Amino acid sequence: MQLRQISVFLENYAGRLGEVTRILADAGINLRAISIADTADFGILRLIVNKNAEAIKALNDAGFTTRETDVAAVEIDDTPGSLAKVMELFQRSKVNIEYLYASLEGTLGKAVVIFKLADHEKGLHIVKENGLSTVEIF
Repeated sequence: MQLRQISVFLENYAGRLGEVTRILADAGINLRAISIADTADFGILRLIVNKNAEAIKALNDAGFTTRETDVAAVEIDDTPGSLAKVMELFQRSKVNIEYLYASLEGTLGKAVVIFKLADHEKGLHIVKENGLSTVEIF
């Protein structure tokens, strides 16, 4: 029903993101979804990976600061309007979305939208109540 997202604090300079991806690759970690939000001085890299514990250890051993967060990964059709329908459900239910990002799933015609919700449990309930699927791994 939920995923654990890894957030990585990054100083904003050339090559820093490349260091993270190389560390994960060398540790045999597969990236499933990735997003970055930055400012002039730093960024927050958000990752969904196939092996959280190993990824966190590899990143921490390399001196990166990491944090895990619960997120809801909702499977939607890869068609126009699918995301809008989910957004309307959250709006009607007054579930605040702190941020989201998406990834294509291995299933043809599907996408996974990763939501960081202000009220995680209520959001998961709304998703389930409306017949939407969540994924724990993709």
